[in-house]
Amino acid sequence: MNEAKDSPLTLSVVIPVFNSEQILPELCDRLSRVLPAVAAQYEVILVNDGSSDRSWQVISKLLTKFEWLKGIDLMRNYGQHGALLCGIREAVYEITVTMDDDLEHPPEEIPKLCEKLREGYDVVYGTPGKEQHGLWRNIASRLSKLVLQSVMRREIARHVSAFRMFRTGVRDGFANYQGTFVSIDVLLTWGTARFAAIVVLHSRRRFGVSNYTLLQLLTHAANMMTGFSTLPLQLASLIGFTLTIFGFGVLLWVVGRYLIEGVSVPGFAFLASTTAIFSGAQLFALGIIGEYLARMHFRMMERPPYVVRSSFKGAGKETK
Repeated sequence: MNEAKDSPLTLSVVIPVFNSEQILPELCDRLSRVLPAVAAQYEVILVNDGSSDRSWQVISKLLTKFEWLKGIDLMRNYGQHGALLCGIREAVYEITVTMDDDLEHPPEEIPKLCEKLREGYDVVYGTPGKEQHGLWRNIASRLSKLVLQSVMRREIARHVSAFRMFRTGVRDGFANYQGTFVSIDVLLTWGTARFAAIVVLHSRRRFGVSNYTLLQLLTHAANMMTGFSTLPLQLASLIGFTLTIFGFGVLLWVVGRYLIEGVSVPGFAFLASTTAIFSGAQLFALGIIGEYLARMHFRMMERPPYVVRSSFKGAGKETK
């Protein structure tokens, strides 16, 4: 059922911050012009994810200017999704918006997400019509989305974006999650199945470079596969089963040739190649099992996904 068009919304905007001291003032100024037009009440939560520049000092200064602003300083860098999880858990209003700190996600596009959410969805992604990154970064991003699709088991995974809006109540589905490998998009599937995506403007970054490198995207994809899916284990089982059938086939060929022709299969190369195939398959399977055991080990250590150093809200009032 669609929501009433004129019903007031309350918004919590969560933004992970990493080395963005130059652009934070403009980001907050643009949010200050957009949010009053779409929400009756709102807040912006800036989570400093271990920045090495003056980002936290800039946030502290902005806190004296905007009463609706809240700043959280993490003890070290925990990654974008860890910082997002921290901010999402601090959100107090009915709708949560997440976006990047580099203005690639224009705040002026937030009303589009609001309109789509009113149609009855729980999660809405703002998908760029055209990626503004380089070739290899785009390829890695698409590969990461394919992996995410296999984990989420939903078509919407092909349209995921860091620019997302969801009903804050969805976080109840992962309220007790404490793993060190965090994927907000996977966690959202634990709370709802009502997803949607719309095309939004995607601006080019004007300051600095993207904090997501090709290697980081590939690592994130691998973490999603082994942290939230059993597909790698199933793949290892399939390879093992296939090679077992192959081994039986080789055995039948050797025995059959001996019985029919009276000769065995000559050559060390044949034996070495089949041994290498089976050894490789075993090591591959053991490597995958090792990845899962490592994640179980980290879970048993109860390492938190983030640790907060300090937290302040507008006017410099400390909250923790």
